[in-house]
Amino acid sequence: MKVADNLNNIKNKIEEACEMCGRTPEEIKIVAVTKYVSTERAAEALEAGITDFGENRDEGLLAKYEHLGDKPVWHFIGTLQTRKVKNIIGIADYIHSLDRVSLAEEIQKRAHTPVKCFVQVNASGEESKHGISPDEALYFIKELSGFDNIIIEGLMTMAPLTEEEGIIRSAFRKLKKLQQEIQAAGLKNAPCRELSMGMSNDFMIAIEEGATFIRIGTALVGEDS
Repeated sequence: MKVADNLNNIKNKIEEACEMCGRTPEEIKIVAVTKYVSTERAAEALEAGITDFGENRDEGLLAKYEHLGDKPVWHFIGTLQTRKVKNIIGIADYIHSLDRVSLAEEIQKRAHTPVKCFVQVNASGEESKHGISPDEALYFIKELSGFDNIIIEGLMTMAPLTEEEGIIRSAFRKLKKLQQEIQAAGLKNAPCRELSMGMSNDFMIAIEEGATFIRIGTALVGEDS
């Protein structure tokens, strides 16, 4: 299908989810995950009106950026190795995978202007997933209080690998509660306004539980046509 048709379907589902929880579609930012598609398919997504693109590897981000430049807002959504930070600084508008002090130190060193970051939280507790534990998140963010090139824009998580809605919903709900606790702390470096959670299979649940950024790959850009 054309990206424009997929986007229309996604928007309809966003409206449906928002109606269920008393929110408005304007609160939701769609990040098109373009890591598995060609630059041509990404360009089609841009033409369809998608403004935010997500890549999980520095090579993919640089390749897409070479062709599309700064027309999209770029999100780095994958695990970020410290040695790769220099490759994406100045290109990525958001980093969704801040999960350790050493990574924060490298971002702080390389950035010339403040970078909007999401702290990655392992809300499900699965050993296969990256991210810090919910119990450590507030302390971790307080550790970064002196890093003036890092803004903790929000929190990110990935849903557990299950089809049980209750388990998925519980993980998202945990992240929302954690966000509220961090906001209540009133930390200057951490407005923590956003929640990056929900992908193709579970974004409607994520919206109902408070997501503001949803990362959609297959359902939106899918395979190259």
